[in-house]
Amino acid sequence: MNDRPPVRSFVRREGRITPAQQRALAELLPRYGIAFENRLLEPQAAFGRAAPLAMEIGFGNGEALCAMAAADPRHNYLGVEVWRPGVGRLLRCLAEAELDNVRVITEDAVVVLRQGLTKDSLDALYVFFPDPWPKKRHHKRRLVNPAFLDLAASRIRAGGRLHVATDWQDYADEVRELLAAHPGFREDVPVSPGRPAWRPATRYERRGEGLGHAVADLVYLRT
Repeated sequence: MNDRPPVRSFVRREGRITPAQQRALAELLPRYGIAFENRLLEPQAAFGRAAPLAMEIGFGNGEALCAMAAADPRHNYLGVEVWRPGVGRLLRCLAEAELDNVRVITEDAVVVLRQGLTKDSLDALYVFFPDPWPKKRHHKRRLVNPAFLDLAASRIRAGGRLHVATDWQDYADEVRELLAAHPGFREDVPVSPGRPAWRPATRYERRGEGLGHAVADLVYLRT
């Protein structure tokens, strides 16, 4: 029997958390948070309405998620992030913008996908600038791999979207190769080269561009 824990794509790094972020976690997480207990979620009950559901994995400081939710109130948005300072920043943004179509889970997103969501329950799945794990010996920790794509394909409805953005060229090449070989996805036709107008830029993206990294937006439809 193999008792080794599964390889995770993230490491919990709390970093410095500001008093404002700490207050947001204490005061706003009960409003926007979902206590995930390794069982199926009930989105209609969590959001108080039935609406198409989009999920962002690893939303960082939440700026893209907050902007997308504000621009598209017809969708419900589920954000999953383990970095608590970022969760605190998102919560403040949601409260300041008076948004009510976002809910937050502070757990492993793969576990949430596998145990918390049913087949064909997602209208879109966003993975913006996941940890690239640049050293070759760490590539096994990258989130997007064949098992993840199988899981994503089972949770995204037919015609729904998987959108991966990264500023690491070899990661982009790897994701393209994996998706080209996967029977559950086909590449969407980009409206124009570069970042789609509807995807907000992120802090990680701006940092990568400042270092001279080219950003790849990989958008695929569930077949």
